[in-house]
Amino acid sequence: MARDLTPGTTHRRGRLRVYLGSAPGVGKTYRMLDEAHRRQERGAEVVVGYIECHGRRFTEGLVDGLEVLPRTRRTYREAEFEEMDLDALIARRPSVALVDELAHTNIPGGRNAKRWQDIDELLDAGIDVITTVNVQHLESLNDVVQKITGIPQRETVPDEVVRRADQIELVDMAPQALRRRMAHGNVYRAEKVDAALSNYFRVGNLTALRELALLWVAGRVDEGLRDYRASHNIDRVWETRERVVVALTGGPEGETLIRRAARIADRTAGGDLLAVHVSRSDGLAGASSGALAQQRQLVEALGGSYHVVVGDDIPTALLAFARAHDATQLVLGTSRRGRLTRFLTGPGNGQTTVDASEDIDVHMVTHEFTGRGRLPSLGRRHSRRRTIAGFASGLVVPALLTALLSPFHTQLNLTTDALIFQLGVVAVALLGGATSALLASVIASLLLNYFFIPPVHNLTIGETNNLVALIVFAAVALAVSTVVDHASRLTTRAARATAEAETLSTLAGSVLRGADALPALLEKSRTAFGMDSVALLDRATGRTVAFSDAEADTGVGQAGGGSSGADREVTEAPVGESALLVLTGRRLPAADQRVLTAFAAHVAAALERDRLAVVAAEVEPIKAADRMRTALLAAVSHDLRTPLAAALASIGSLRSPDVEFSPEDQGELLAMADESLVKLTRLVDNLLDMSRLQAGALTLHLTPTHLEEILPRAVDSLPDPYAPVQPLDLDTVPAVLVDPPLLERVLANVITNALRHNAPGAPVLVAASHHADRVEVRVIDRGPGIAPEDRDRVFLPFQRLGDTDNTTGVGLGLALSRGLAEAMAGSLEVEDTPGGGTTMLLTLPAAPDGAAIDGDTLTVPAPEAGADHLERNTDR
Repeated sequence: MARDLTPGTTHRRGRLRVYLGSAPGVGKTYRMLDEAHRRQERGAEVVVGYIECHGRRFTEGLVDGLEVLPRTRRTYREAEFEEMDLDALIARRPSVALVDELAHTNIPGGRNAKRWQDIDELLDAGIDVITTVNVQHLESLNDVVQKITGIPQRETVPDEVVRRADQIELVDMAPQALRRRMAHGNVYRAEKVDAALSNYFRVGNLTALRELALLWVAGRVDEGLRDYRASHNIDRVWETRERVVVALTGGPEGETLIRRAARIADRTAGGDLLAVHVSRSDGLAGASSGALAQQRQLVEALGGSYHVVVGDDIPTALLAFARAHDATQLVLGTSRRGRLTRFLTGPGNGQTTVDASEDIDVHMVTHEFTGRGRLPSLGRRHSRRRTIAGFASGLVVPALLTALLSPFHTQLNLTTDALIFQLGVVAVALLGGATSALLASVIASLLLNYFFIPPVHNLTIGETNNLVALIVFAAVALAVSTVVDHASRLTTRAARATAEAETLSTLAGSVLRGADALPALLEKSRTAFGMDSVALLDRATGRTVAFSDAEADTGVGQAGGGSSGADREVTEAPVGESALLVLTGRRLPAADQRVLTAFAAHVAAALERDRLAVVAAEVEPIKAADRMRTALLAAVSHDLRTPLAAALASIGSLRSPDVEFSPEDQGELLAMADESLVKLTRLVDNLLDMSRLQAGALTLHLTPTHLEEILPRAVDSLPDPYAPVQPLDLDTVPAVLVDPPLLERVLANVITNALRHNAPGAPVLVAASHHADRVEVRVIDRGPGIAPEDRDRVFLPFQRLGDTDNTTGVGLGLALSRGLAEAMAGSLEVEDTPGGGTTMLLTLPAAPDGAAIDGDTLTVPAPEAGADHLERNTDR
């Protein structure tokens, strides 16, 4: 009975349950159908909107007893496909709908491009939905899965769609158990098992995918736990997992704290390490950005995560972060302040954090910098000249104001005199800081008392009122001067922080936009600090790794710039343990050293990336050659031996004097020997052609050629077609500019592949169409099709993915066909056949109008048709 959602009834959004699989074949669809039967037994109305059993008999058995909604058919590229009938399912309005393959891309023609959008409509209609998806289809993990398996996933679903599910159940299986299930034929058909086990379903791949799935689900569980605690106002820490937070100030003790926290986190399996730096809301914290950058690299190298939070109250911000991440332990460094400083300024951030930590364990870690801080400064640090000027102004300004105000003593009252003196103290504070202002306020108080407070010319104060006024003046002058000095310091620091932020932002942008990070970093370092030259030196050899010179563009000279040798200063910054950044030019202020450290950290990262890139580039050809050599040995040891053995056995039998064969038997043996030698010749030819492609020594004779002339020759060269080859519209397209014998080879190989995998009795279609200056040839079969993740792998040399007959070739047909097609400026790709099957799309250049019948000979270089082609296929 369909649920009642007529007007006036209460409408609710449906609930979504997702079965998340760690890998294909773990049993997501089986579990979904099993759940459907349980719900049906409890009285729920269950309808199968879309199910994909992939020919698995146990899964198909569970579909029995469930109502299956008929699928809708859509026409795309002159073929028909089956899709879920969304409108019919919404009109049916069951209690529960089963919709398989959440990440599926719909055939054009419906109102939604993705199946998860269809499911969203079902949920809006109040229908509960049960669906399935594999972890490799999650958008955030797409690139990670490709790196692990080497296979791109073209169909993905946004993580947020899955995260919004009301229930997520992980369907998992040990790698060895899944491989056994595959070997028993419970996942793929028998002909695909060997290829799958040796490629995608290797133990390492399955283990990595399993870990990704477990970690992703664990993160979703953490989110649910945090939401539950927030909704129930639970502030106490639940020690479900050890999470260690280490607080970083940017000081020199940071590395010690990080390593100590990492050891604490490693004591328990699954422990998390989180590093946090509390930045002031005004962005004026005095932490070294370079030191923080290096500490961040160390945290990430140890498997932790780095965070920055904003807060003026460091203990409060730190504990709020720890509680938000359900941290169980907090690691702090002991104070760098000395005893006298602690006595004058009170308890520090560490002690305050300990007092407020409640159920979070706090570790106070000692280090070599403990207690080595200095007394707090009464004012900002200026140059020596400005410091002397400040103290001089503290002496001169009060005396000057006294001389100016004395003639007007009778016209001005005491309040006016005090305000003018206070203004002078503020001016001294702006020039020399709080210390100079303190001196000025003391002198101003004495002069105000002696010259302007009755009895004048006497330090005695006759009225209590005047005494109070003088005390208030001194206090206000000192307070205002301190505030002014502090504001001036903040203004200076703000300007410097802004400049540093702009410099580092520009640095990051130039590195990201540049093709080569290292020269961009050195050039940016030179211009940012106004230096003549910047060099990166190898510490071990003293060799210059990279160089940036102010006059390099003009060609005036090398290192040296425009400064004379006597005026130039050299500043050095370590770059990791193996390099040194040397800046030549002006004297670099100490304040700029902090930013320089950040530049050095970026240079170290760029060096490491370059080193890894060089290592990867050196290893990849060796790996490719090793793969090719292994595959070739396997091919020679098995595939070439089979036809050779058959030919030898036939000829040997004919030559044997012990047996007298009838004419029919002799003919059969000769036919077998002939067929085996033809196969052997074809295999050797393929190997030789692949070698020519790799070496770039393939010679082409490009000639305008009509497809209807080439196709019959290609079909005639086939050994024994399993089904007829039916041409479509070949005479309606223009001639193509190709090498006719090579095109014949390409078509023969592609058609052979289609015949081998085609449905019994179904014809292989060869259709052609014309688009601009290209001609597209489609070889269409009605076989089982090729999974999206396997479409590029079918073009790899020496593999026979899903081939039912592993004795008739070395797996070079499609690889050679793609190489020959690309050599003729064409391409060969895989498409789905609407309604089931595989379509090989061969794209070729159309012959220009008026082209000569006999084209010129063209030698194709190696980068076009040789090793680069194979490397591109391998990368896929």
